[in-house]
Amino acid sequence: MQLTAAVVAVQGDVSEHAEAVRRAASAHGHEVEIREVRTSGVVPDADLLLMPGGESTTISRHLRREGIAEEVREHVAADRPVLATCAGLIVAARDAKDDRVDELGLLDVTVDRNAFGRQADSFEVPLDVTGLDSPFPAVFIRAPVIDEVGEGVEVLASWEGRPVAVRDGPIVGTSFHPELTDDPRVHDLAFFETGATLPER
Repeated sequence: MQLTAAVVAVQGDVSEHAEAVRRAASAHGHEVEIREVRTSGVVPDADLLLMPGGESTTISRHLRREGIAEEVREHVAADRPVLATCAGLIVAARDAKDDRVDELGLLDVTVDRNAFGRQADSFEVPLDVTGLDSPFPAVFIRAPVIDEVGEGVEVLASWEGRPVAVRDGPIVGTSFHPELTDDPRVHDLAFFETGATLPER
């Protein structure tokens, strides 16, 4: 199957996400065309959507200003899968507890920005993730923490007693950066494994 993956390209590890989703898709016999999202008109044609990290206030304002925010909401309403990482998680959340962030309100969680510290406090840990058969090498960089999860949200992974990966319908959100490893399993989990719905086109 030929799929189109849109990667929000305001900031963040766009090429790394692109490579990870290609590797995950290839394992399932799919080819993926990567399209970078900077303006409106790209997301409506996408089967998969990736929202990378960066600075959540900048990303959220750009999405709203360019008309991309509503396209992302329509993508989720159509039950098409999304992977939102770090700042992408913050932007997708119901409440970032920061008036500077224009949240999309798609992921029923509240988050605390930079809860794991500043860039100097970055770290990597082996993380047990539901659906993966061995620990994932999770890289945390100025990572948010998920404070509260809604009733329908599945916690996929926790670190030090706090959720750091969740699934809410077609959205998987992570506090960490799965694209900064050679391990594509989180992308696989978000888009191709149990719970993800590939489009029928």
